[in-house]
Amino acid sequence: MISLKNIQTEVVQPLLDFFNGKQIYVHFELTNGAYAAYRHGKFHAAGGYVRNARLNVLHGKIKGEDPYRVGLKTEDGWIFAEGLSMFERKENESLYLYGFDEQGKLSVALQLSTVPFEGGILNE
Repeated sequence: MISLKNIQTEVVQPLLDFFNGKQIYVHFELTNGAYAAYRHGKFHAAGGYVRNARLNVLHGKIKGEDPYRVGLKTEDGWIFAEGLSMFERKENESLYLYGFDEQGKLSVALQLSTVPFEGGILNE
């Protein structure tokens, strides 16, 4: 059962802190984000999808006001998501962060977990 809540930084920051110093799995999804634009009168659809990428998190931060942005500093660089407004914490120590467009459609998802995510875009 999905129990999405509006992001409150004082609640989400400690949930991000839980992943500091841990190797985690990341799911990152973006649809028609900041780089999508109208070209020659046509909408240019854009998106991205990363599932079960492993990384070692040094620290994570949430910033801004609704919508929020989250950055994860890793051993090799950064992962950054913006446009986030809702979150859900799963019992298996996973944190799901989402952003939706004006029509309620998913525009960005950042999911963090200490265990791999099941399934995938090709339903392996």
